[in-house]
Amino acid sequence: MEIPAMLKIQKHGVLLKKTSLKFEDEGVFNPACIKAGENIHMFYRATRKENYSTLGYCLLENPLKIKHRYDKPVLLPEDGIKGIEDPRITKIDDTYYLTYTVYDGVNARGALATSKDLKIFCKEGFLTPEFTYEEFKRLAEVDSKVREKYFRHFELYRERGLLNDGKKRPKLLIWDKNVIFFPKKINGKLAYLHRIRPGIQLVLINSLKDLSREFWEQYFMNFSNYIVLDPKYQFEASYIGGGCPPIETKDGWLLIYHAVQDTPKGYVYSAGAALLDLKDPTKEIGRLRTPLFSPKLKWEKEGVVNNVVFPTGAIMQDDTLYIYYGAADERIGVASTKLSELLDKLKRTYHATYHN
Repeated sequence: MEIPAMLKIQKHGVLLKKTSLKFEDEGVFNPACIKAGENIHMFYRATRKENYSTLGYCLLENPLKIKHRYDKPVLLPEDGIKGIEDPRITKIDDTYYLTYTVYDGVNARGALATSKDLKIFCKEGFLTPEFTYEEFKRLAEVDSKVREKYFRHFELYRERGLLNDGKKRPKLLIWDKNVIFFPKKINGKLAYLHRIRPGIQLVLINSLKDLSREFWEQYFMNFSNYIVLDPKYQFEASYIGGGCPPIETKDGWLLIYHAVQDTPKGYVYSAGAALLDLKDPTKEIGRLRTPLFSPKLKWEKEGVVNNVVFPTGAIMQDDTLYIYYGAADERIGVASTKLSELLDKLKRTYHATYHN
């Protein structure tokens, strides 16, 4: 068998750092990026003391240069919410879909805001179920194909929710994060990824109104049908989650995701890459067996959270794929690779895995 050449990844350094402004004096990371005409828009997670998160904004002159940066947040959490985190953005038809995580100090759930002009956003509410871990476990256990690891986090989060600091806390719900829309409908339906540990799952709906309690009950009872990727290789052994919005190519949906491995020095977050079927994204065409890139540089290995590269945005320019990522939960970095070379390697992994 021919051994494919090593994929070339270029790291371009830190694109965005925290400032002395109060809303982002602890960190700026995990950005959403989208190209509109000649402009590249970036919405990023900005944190201040006590990990309170809002969304900041900047305009890029080109994939590697900031043109303008707002000095105030563009999206803030509601009263009583500790933060809105980790945005991703996609355009479907004439509407921009900005997804993010709402964190109330106990629960983390995926939510959506929409816009026609990238200036005014309308909050549409939650995209993930309001179910407890007990309810999820009871329903998902009906599906005998669901891996046992989906239930290991049950006790961890239950214990976290039972911490008593004298404050009134909301009931503990299943953590469901990393909500990311596909940039077009699939088989006539809106499609988005979400993450209940340890894997990545798919939701297909006619409209947001479909997301009823009854919808989620049926979804969990047939949970294995909606799993897109589960951890497979060593660098992603702990859990994985969606990263950048899927990119449509002639060979399939390219998904850049984050992967987590528990090591003697703690969790290490890397970027992974997979190729999914265009008509059925639950079918895996190929997946890199090793990270696309990992925390290697000092500013990726040391920060608020050490050893983290967390990809959340991507821009295509000719055959170059620019990947924007949070580094050590403190700053934003950029890496790039040739799309054609990445796709070739992903297709070769499928051939090597399934045809030898």
